[in-house]
Amino acid sequence: MREPEGPAAIAGLGMTELGKVFGRSPRRLAADAVRLAVADAGLALADLDGLLVSHGMSGSPGIELAAALGLGDLRLLTQMSALGATAGAMISYAAMSVLSGAAATVACVFADAPLRPERPAGAAYHRDAPEYHGFQGMTAALGFRSVNTFYALAAQRHMARYGTTSEQLGAIAVATRRWAAGNPRAQLRDPITIDDHQRSRWVVEPLHLLDCCLVSNGAIAVVVTGAGRARDLARPPVYIWGWGQGHPGHRRAGGAHDEAGEWGLTTGAVASGQVAMKMAGVTTEDISICQLYDCYTYTVLVSLEDYGFCAKGEGGAFAASGALGPGGALPTNTGGGQLSGYYMWGMTPLSEGVIQARGDGGERQVETNDVILVSGNGGILDHHSTMILSPHPRS
Repeated sequence: MREPEGPAAIAGLGMTELGKVFGRSPRRLAADAVRLAVADAGLALADLDGLLVSHGMSGSPGIELAAALGLGDLRLLTQMSALGATAGAMISYAAMSVLSGAAATVACVFADAPLRPERPAGAAYHRDAPEYHGFQGMTAALGFRSVNTFYALAAQRHMARYGTTSEQLGAIAVATRRWAAGNPRAQLRDPITIDDHQRSRWVVEPLHLLDCCLVSNGAIAVVVTGAGRARDLARPPVYIWGWGQGHPGHRRAGGAHDEAGEWGLTTGAVASGQVAMKMAGVTTEDISICQLYDCYTYTVLVSLEDYGFCAKGEGGAFAASGALGPGGALPTNTGGGQLSGYYMWGMTPLSEGVIQARGDGGERQVETNDVILVSGNGGILDHHSTMILSPHPRS
């Protein structure tokens, strides 16, 4: 086994067309993204000795992607799933493999193609009641047939406990859309107001349509390698300072199984954030930019609280202050996030983190980009991953 090269870095980023992209399978999209990421790094496919694969609702691709790419002699190959937290998990696995010497150059890729030309976007994530069994069958009969209902319950619980308002959630949607206006890849770029948010139709009260993320087809890949090697490649390295995961195991049934009674009010961001920031040697005061998983506006609000950017119960006021948008104290989801940009699970915040760290954001580029926090959220606030990225090597 060769000697480790030191801290790991992201050396390549590959993004296919994103959004209403039809006619290509998830496997083909994934292969295209890997090729783009490798080329972005100034490498060849033959330079890869590791491949980590994640997919969304489509169930593809799996490890057969390696054969589709013609990769051989791999020292690391696996399919990973922690739902929306998978991107962070893949990056940490790739970084640890590089640091241990188990692999030298690892591609991490996510692909999905749930959109169909003849079907509404919401149908991609709808589940019919006959698919549920036992207690889940009862909840489905009562109308709980999508993740929207459970996130709505979480948001409603926060509102009841802390007085959070729909308008405060709307402030997150408005700020995110302002960032999306500067992103040519964003699916939704037209400005919106709080009034627009309030007039948008209910999905599940208290969540309006503009509280909910997009559905997108496409793929995103990154290449992780040793920091020393990354400095000699084609693009500026994005150094991986820290990572962490958190899986609180809250039971939505509540009661004794949820010891603190905190389902919906606290998430795995508490644990994953503490681990990642400790590893990176930073605190919230050092964070320049946040790229937060925003499947719903509420996910952003509760994540901000759990990371410690504001006290528990103060996320709504923090968002309404204008802190998250252009010119704000904590630039957040600077590419439009999943609400207005594109929905590639945890690769959405990761890709924008890489873009901002490299200074490639164009008109949306944030001037101070020294320390970037990237989050992933999976399940119904069940799984969380955190990464700390920087354009600078860690001293």
